[in-house]
Amino acid sequence: EITVTQSPGSQSPGAVRAALGASVTITCKTSQDVHVYSSYHLLAWYQQKDGETPKLLIYAANNRESGIPDRFTGSGSGSDFTLIISGVQAEDSAVYYCKSLHSINSKGVFTQ
Repeated sequence: EITVTQSPGSQSPGAVRAALGASVTITCKTSQDVHVYSSYHLLAWYQQKDGETPKLLIYAANNRESGIPDRFTGSGSGSDFTLIISGVQAEDSAVYYCKSLHSINSKGVFTQ
């Protein structure tokens, strides 16, 4: 069984709101290394606002999805990954999740 842990735990909207203008760092650790495909680490970050479906921010650990502001930065490899939100804005108030793939055919493991 693969587990995924995040710190702070599923970053709360209140914590992001309180950090307006500052930087927020969210870490994600998996119990096994994520799958690597053509040098891409298959770890993604999602943002979910109240009443909305999760929105993809970062894919393959450090690649921003089209249209995502550059204040969102992903990094990491192996089993340790980080999402940094620099200069947090009011619209960044949300819950943030990481999702990992541990084999090319897996459906992925969301943060618990």
